[in-house]
Amino acid sequence: MKNNNNNKIRTALITGKHPFDIPNLYKLFKSFDNVEFYPQNLDDYISDWGNCRKFYDVLIFYNFHQDTPTDAKSNENTEKYVNNKLESIYMKDILNELGEYEQGLFFLHHGILAFPKWEYWSNIIGIKDRSFGYHFDYKFQINITNNEHPITKGLKSWEQIDETYTMKDPDSNSDIILSSDDPKSMNAIAWTRKYKNSKVLCYQSGHDNEVFANPNFKKIIYRGINWLANRI
Repeated sequence: MKNNNNNKIRTALITGKHPFDIPNLYKLFKSFDNVEFYPQNLDDYISDWGNCRKFYDVLIFYNFHQDTPTDAKSNENTEKYVNNKLESIYMKDILNELGEYEQGLFFLHHGILAFPKWEYWSNIIGIKDRSFGYHFDYKFQINITNNEHPITKGLKSWEQIDETYTMKDPDSNSDIILSSDDPKSMNAIAWTRKYKNSKVLCYQSGHDNEVFANPNFKKIIYRGINWLANRI
């Protein structure tokens, strides 16, 4: 990938193993005028045929892979031609590089739940035990927990309809910026943390267009990308 001459935030939306409302989620990301948006399946991100993996400013994980990646040949590896030779590329090796290149890491909705038995992913997310329950199409209130953070500053509490998760909250190294008191949701809705050289944002919300169309959800996504890219 060439240098970023237009000063837009190069953002990879990484998906896989979970259906979602493609037109409306893509519409959301395309509405951000300073975001250059690159949707891709996790396998394509791992394979990196365009040799651009290191050049993204922000990586958004919206995938739901459940099998822990291995370093042995399995259905978790992909292939790529290197010097005219087909070579195997292992998902585990590539994902273990997260945090090395100062890219912002955004774990959106079911991306928080990916690789549930992989301690490495849990350490990035900040939740050791990521076992969970869920509630579809549920109306609940979002509270501003940290109103001084650039992502939430100036916002007021709101109601939204979304899928909620009931699971443990992140550890003490996390800054919870959005929360809910509803018993059918985990307390932490959005939190930030640091992993190696990367800023990290985790956001529970994001199931379908009921919440994609919510203006407050849009603001959190937009500001979150900008904060991860050190623009705010």
